[in-house]
Amino acid sequence: MSAEPDGPEDRLRRFATIWSRAVFPATSTSLTRPEFEERLLPLARGLSEALRARTYDAEAGRAVGAALVEAHCTEPEVLSQTLDCVDAYLVLYCGGDGPREDLRARAARLQSAMAAGYAEALRQRTLAEQEAIARAALEAQGAVARALHATEARFRAVFEGAAIGIGIADLEGNILQVNGALLRMFGVTEQAMRGRSVTEWTHPDDAPQVWRLYDELVRGEREHYHTEKAFHRPDGTVLWTNLTVSLLRDADGRPQYQLALMEDTTERRLLNLRLRYEATHDALTGLPNRTLFFERLEKALAAGDGQRFGLCYLDLDGFKTINDSLGHAAGDRLLVEVADRLQSCATAPGEMVARLGGDEFVALTTGTDTEREVDELADRIMNALVTPVRIEGRELLVRGSIGIVEGPAGERGPAEVLRSADITMYRAKSAGGNRYEMADAEADARAITRHGLTTALPAALDRGEFFIEYQPLVHLGDGTVRGAEALVRWLHPQHGVIGPDRFIPLAERTGLIVPLGRWVLEQSVRQAREWQERHGGTGAAGPLRVNVNLSPCQLTHPALVQDTVDILERVGLEPDALCLEVTESALIGADDDLLKPLRRLSEMGVDIALDDFGTGYSNLANLRRLPVRVLKLDRSFTQSMQQFPADPVDLKIVEGIVSLAHSLDLAVTVEGVETGAQAEQLRILGCDTAQGWYYARPGPPERLHELALVDATG
Repeated sequence: MSAEPDGPEDRLRRFATIWSRAVFPATSTSLTRPEFEERLLPLARGLSEALRARTYDAEAGRAVGAALVEAHCTEPEVLSQTLDCVDAYLVLYCGGDGPREDLRARAARLQSAMAAGYAEALRQRTLAEQEAIARAALEAQGAVARALHATEARFRAVFEGAAIGIGIADLEGNILQVNGALLRMFGVTEQAMRGRSVTEWTHPDDAPQVWRLYDELVRGEREHYHTEKAFHRPDGTVLWTNLTVSLLRDADGRPQYQLALMEDTTERRLLNLRLRYEATHDALTGLPNRTLFFERLEKALAAGDGQRFGLCYLDLDGFKTINDSLGHAAGDRLLVEVADRLQSCATAPGEMVARLGGDEFVALTTGTDTEREVDELADRIMNALVTPVRIEGRELLVRGSIGIVEGPAGERGPAEVLRSADITMYRAKSAGGNRYEMADAEADARAITRHGLTTALPAALDRGEFFIEYQPLVHLGDGTVRGAEALVRWLHPQHGVIGPDRFIPLAERTGLIVPLGRWVLEQSVRQAREWQERHGGTGAAGPLRVNVNLSPCQLTHPALVQDTVDILERVGLEPDALCLEVTESALIGADDDLLKPLRRLSEMGVDIALDDFGTGYSNLANLRRLPVRVLKLDRSFTQSMQQFPADPVDLKIVEGIVSLAHSLDLAVTVEGVETGAQAEQLRILGCDTAQGWYYARPGPPERLHELALVDATG
C-alpha cells in the first residue's frame, strides 16, 4: 500500500487522479488521460475550497457540474461516476481536520449542486441543439420547393446525429419517424415504434395539463409546449423525459406534423430523489430529520379550518451517562432501537416520527381529533420504552421525558410550537423524568422570561442596572444598629425591580455571579466606609458593619481572597467591618480546599456568617471545623414566635442552638423578625442581633445612617 500524500496539494492531486481514472473511459475527448487529469485539477481545487469554506456556496458545486459539460463529459455514466467519486473521496482527501459529520453533510450538498449545475448546462446545450434542429426543420420545410434533396440530407444528418430523442408524427398522433437516440431511450426497434400512436403514451404521473396542451397544439392553437413527462418502457421500467413538442406547418401555414424532442432525465431524477432522501432523513436511524419534520409541521399548521395537530417532543433521560460509560457506539445502537420502537408507535394516517438530533425525537399527529390522539400517542411511546434494550450483553432501561403541544392549525408557527414543546419537555424532566406533560401557556411564558433575563444579564451589569438595598442589623440587647445586610436588586428596563431570588440562580448558571458578586462586594465596602465617615468613625457600639452574601460559585473562585483584600485596601476599610455570609448548604461536606479561603479571610479579621442555619441538616459537630463567627438562624424556627404563646418546641430548639453557639464563641443573628413580641422573645432566649420588617425593610443606604444617628443620640 502506498503512503498517504504528504500535503494538501498532494492529497488534492490524488483526488483528481482518482476522479480522472473513474470518468475518462466514458468521455468523448481527444485529450490523453494525464491531460484530462490536469483539466480536472482546478475543478477538484474548487470542490476542496467549497468543502472547507466557512459558509456553504452552492455556486461552486454548480460551476463544477457545468464545467464537466463544457469538457464534453456528457455521457450518462459521467455524472453518476463523478458523484460517487466525490461521495467516497472528497472528504477523505480534501476535508482537512474539520468535523467529519459536518464535512460529509457539506459534501452531500455539493453533490446536489454539481448535479444541478450539470443538468442546467446540459439543458442549455440541449436547448441549443433543439434550436438548431428546429431551425433545420424549418429550413427543410421551406426548402422542399427549392432544393428538396439538399435540405433533406442536411436534416437527416442533424436528425440522426442528435444526442436527444426526436420523433415526428402526424396530427392524428401516428408516429412517422424516430431517430436512433429515441429508440435507445425506449429500448425498442424502429418497426415497433412506428406502429404506435402518441395518444397511447399516457402515464399515471402525467400532469393534468399535458394532454390539454397536446390537444391545443394539434388543433393549431399552440405552436409548442414544454413539460416533464414519464413513459412506460416495454421492460416495465419508467422513462422520465423533458419533452418539447412543436407544431410544423406547411408552406401555406396549415398544421401538418408534430415534432417531439425528448431529453432522458431518468438518471438525474433518481439522483435527485436519492439526494433528497439523504437530505431529509437521519443517516443513523433512517427516520425523517429536522428538515423534513419542519416541512410536515408547516403543512400541518397551514391546514384549513377544523384541522388540529398534536406534537410529542421526546428526550431520553440519562442518555449522556450511557454514552460516557459504554461509548458512542453503544449509544448509537440504543438510538437505533429507540427509533424503531417509536416508528412502530406512529403508523396511523397523519402520524410521523422524526429525529431532531442527539437523543431528541418528535412525533406528530394531525387530524380533527388530536386532543385524544396525541395522549394515546404519548402513552404508546412511553409503553414502547418500558422494555429494556439489550446492548453488549447488558440490559439498559430506557426512560424518556415528553412535552406535548396540541391545538388548532393556523394559530402558531413551527418555531413557536417546537419551543413550547421543548420547554414542556424540560418541565417533565425537572419533575423527575419518565413522564409526559402538557404545554401550559403560563409556564411557557415564565420559561421565556427566564431565558430573556438570562440573555440580558451580562449587559445589565455593564449598563449599571443593578443597585443595592440595605436591611439594618439591630442588637437585641440595647436596640442599637450594628450594621446592615447588602441585598442586590436588578432594575430591569421592562420588568422593573427584580429580586435576587429570580436572577441570582440565573447568574450562577451563566457564571456572571462572580463579576456581579465582586461588584456587590466593592459597592458594599465603599458604603460601609462612607457610613463610618458620616457616623464619626467608631461609636460606642463599634463601627457600622456590612454583611455581603457569597454564592457557592464565588466560594470556589480562586480570586476570592485576593479580590476581597484588594477591595478592602483600596477603599480603606478594616476587615472587621465586613462580614461574608455563606449558606449552610454550601458548606455541607466541605473539604479543606473549600474551607481554606474562608479560613484565610477569617484570620485577616473578616467575619464569616453561616446563613440559613438549620435548613441544611448538617452535623452540629461540623461547627467546630468551620471558620465561622456568626450563625444566622433561619426564619422557619422563629415564625411561631409571632403569635402568643409561642410553640414550646421551637423555643427549645432556638434555646438549644443559641446555647450551643455561645459555647463555641459564636454570635447568633435571627432573620425575619416582624413583631415586637417576637423580638422580645428572641432577646430573652439570648439571641444577639436580628433583622426584619419590625425594624426596617431593605432600603437605600441613607436610611441606615438615619437610624444609626437616632441610636447615637438616644
